[in-house]
Amino acid sequence: MKLRIIKTLVFIALGVALGGFLFSDTQPRTFLQLKGCESVCFSSKELLGLLSSIGIQKFPTVVPSVIYETDKTIVLKHPTPEMPIHYLVVPKKDIKNIGEISQADQSYIMDALTVIRKVAIDEKLINYQVITNGPGQQQVTYLHFHLMAFPDEGDAQD
Repeated sequence: MKLRIIKTLVFIALGVALGGFLFSDTQPRTFLQLKGCESVCFSSKELLGLLSSIGIQKFPTVVPSVIYETDKTIVLKHPTPEMPIHYLVVPKKDIKNIGEISQADQSYIMDALTVIRKVAIDEKLINYQVITNGPGQQQVTYLHFHLMAFPDEGDAQD
């Protein structure tokens, strides 16, 4: 009986430690709120944002289709591209959307923009666009930028 209690306490302690590690650098999501929730708080967008945050911050080496990475930003091929060239540029800090950017996030945002510039130059992109969606338009509640373009056909003029 004592051994069973000890095992249970060990598993609880390991769970708390693992949870503390995984969620240490994430922002609260609505489905985690306990007070003020009028209806169901769970949102698939929020869950995807939370899981993306954990994956990018804690396990960046297992993120698929990475084309470039710095200590603050990761760039990957979009899993369902809307254009022939479609990358996701993601800060390695949990920022839910552009409206939640703080002074502490400045270095991550600047690094993401610098990375976008580097990828555009390296891939000789001329006619490209960079998009980020606001909270009502995000499919994943995690700030990220879409770098999209058609391949340059060599007909760009000054």
